[in-house]
Parts: sequence; structure tokens; C-alpha cells
Amino acid sequence: MEERKNKWRSIRNNIFKMVSVGVVDEPINQAYDIISTGALIINLVAAVMNTFDKLSSLYGNAFLMIERVTVAFFAIDFILRLITAPEMYPDISSKRAFRKYILSFAGIVDILSFLPYYLPVFFPAGAAVFRMFRVVRILRLFRINAYYDSLNVITEVLNSKKQQLLSSVFIIMVLMVAASLCMYSVEHEAQPEVFQNAFSGIWWAASTLLTVGYGDIYPITTIGKFLAIVIAFLGVGMVAIPTGIISAGFVEQYSKLTELGDYAAEQSIHFIEVVIGKRDKWAGKLIKELGLPANTIIALIERGDDVLIPRGDVKLKEGDVLVLGSEVLKTGRPLHLTEVNIGPGHSWIGQAIKDLDISRKLLIVTIKRGNRSLIPGGEMIIEEGDVVIISDFRKQ
Repeated sequence: MEERKNKWRSIRNNIFKMVSVGVVDEPINQAYDIISTGALIINLVAAVMNTFDKLSSLYGNAFLMIERVTVAFFAIDFILRLITAPEMYPDISSKRAFRKYILSFAGIVDILSFLPYYLPVFFPAGAAVFRMFRVVRILRLFRINAYYDSLNVITEVLNSKKQQLLSSVFIIMVLMVAASLCMYSVEHEAQPEVFQNAFSGIWWAASTLLTVGYGDIYPITTIGKFLAIVIAFLGVGMVAIPTGIISAGFVEQYSKLTELGDYAAEQSIHFIEVVIGKRDKWAGKLIKELGLPANTIIALIERGDDVLIPRGDVKLKEGDVLVLGSEVLKTGRPLHLTEVNIGPGHSWIGQAIKDLDISRKLLIVTIKRGNRSLIPGGEMIIEEGDVVIISDFRKQ
């Protein structure tokens, strides 16, 4: 029973990595990202093209078929994300994870991406209303944030400043209602058919405060015109508040990124590249199984043209390039590393390391041979083209 549960958890974890945008450690995960994004773009293009009468008459059936297939894909995608919700929220129970995903912004967008398409089958009278919800599908594009840092910055700014933005929107709403009440008081007698009640001026207040001013509703009394001028000035200030909040958020976010970059530079973390060969012990192992020292990290993994995030469950493959980072050596005595290029005619060619005539204060750290870094042993033979890394512990 326990074995079956573990197998199911493993399958669920693999599905979760597949539907998670930006996880490209396996070809199927990357392919799913491409298919998901492609299905959304094709769906939106077909929906736009179907609004043109000429195109609709020629290719209407094709557009409907595209929508049918892509919406079915969105439904399957929602089911997969719902199933893997416990992987997204591992700190809570499965039932709470399901509920949390469904009620999240992403979950609501996923539901509205496919459910309104099928609802007219059960509620034919609401077909026109359900059709409007198709526009919600475009919000799925925000999932490509995982690929672009600039979009991540926008999301982080909105999240960090949401309280201030909500406060500014609340102030604008209060001012809008107040403006409507004031304009009703001074314009109702002069224009009873326009300002019929306290809320009839909401449209005028919104267009004035937001500096749109369509001109379909406007005051004609002297007091009303004066009040409109005051409200228009207030509108300019009110609209500037959320703009200033977002601008300040961008400045803060980019300042943080700059500080993080400076901090990393001050820590002087050194990085090296290691290529995984066919016979290397790390080939075929998970990162969490490597047992790296506490002060050593795998910064990233280059696999072909892809750059992978070094998660613990990523399996290393032959040809992977690991970028390892470690703290600078902290020692009281000087340490110098020297590269010795073994060119044609070098006296070390063909000699074993144990036979080299070098000082006891010198230590051969590693030998670079092509794309491989070899651990030096006493019987290892130096070959032409090798790069011998020597450490010098002599006092200066």
C-alpha cells in the first residue's frame, strides 16, 4: 500500500513539473510549455479572426474546430493542475490544497478558460453572457512570467504595492460618489432629465475624474461649471496617485536587484564550469544525491541550448555543464594558482606525475584535458595539450 502511494506521489510530482511553466529539465516539460502557450495563442487568434464577416464565412467551421480543441486542452490542463495542487502547496492537506488552487487567481482564470464554453449546453439562455468570458483566457499569458524577468518585476511591483493601490482606488471611488452627489444637488433642477438622481452623475464623475471628458453629460449652471473645474483638478491628482505608487515600486524593485548584484560581488563568490563526461560518477545522479560541501552550490546547469534551475530532483546527464560556485579561500598564507600549458616539445610530456621534478611546496590541483577536468594521480601520464593547474604554497 505504501509503495503504491509513493509511486502515485512520484507520478503526481512528474505531472506537476510538466504543467509548471519554466521547468525544462526534461523534454516533455519543455514541450508542454510550448503546446500550452501555442494553444492559447491559436485560440485567441481564431477568436479575433472569427469576428471578421468575410473570414468567418470562409473559415468559420475551422475557427470553431480550433476553439473546440483548444478549450478541451484548457479543461485537461485544469484537471492536471488540480490533481497536482498538493505539490504546489506541500505544507497543507490535499483538500485544502485543492480548495486553495481553485480559489486562487490562476485557478479562477483556468476555470473561466473552459467552463463558459460548455455552460450553454446546460443554460442556453445565457450563451451570450458566457461568450464574454472568453476574454479571460488571455490572462493565461501571464504564465510566461517564468521566462521573462521584466514581467516578473511587474508582478512583484503590483503584489508589493497592492495595499497602496487599493487605498488609492478607494479614495477615487469615494471622490466619484461625492462628485456625483454634489453635481446632482446643483444641476437637478436645471437638467432633471440628465441628473435624475444621486447616482445619475456617476458616469459624468468617472469621465471627469479620469480626465476623459466625453462631453455627453456636462453642467450648465454657473455653480455646476465651477464645481466641475474643481473636480477636474482633483481628478488629475487622484489619477497621479496610483501612477506614482507603481513608478516608485519599479524604482524600489530595480534598486533591490542592483543591491543583490552588488552584494554578490562583495562576497566574491567564484564560479567554475564542470562538464559531465560519460564516465563521471555524477552522470545519471540526482543533484540531491551529490553530497556537495555546505559552502559549494550549483548555480545553474547548461544542457544544450537550455539553462536549467538546479533543483534537487534534476538528474544530471552526459554533456551537462555545471556552473559551481564557492566562497573565496580564506587563509592566512598566500595561495597562487598557476596554469602550465603543455605544448609541443614540453619536457613533461610522457612523464608520470610522480616523476616530475617540482618543489614540495607545489601541488598539482587538477589537469584539464579537452573538456574534462582530471583528478591528478601519481601514475597519470602528462599528454601534449594538457593544462596543469599548480598551487604554490611557498611563503612570499
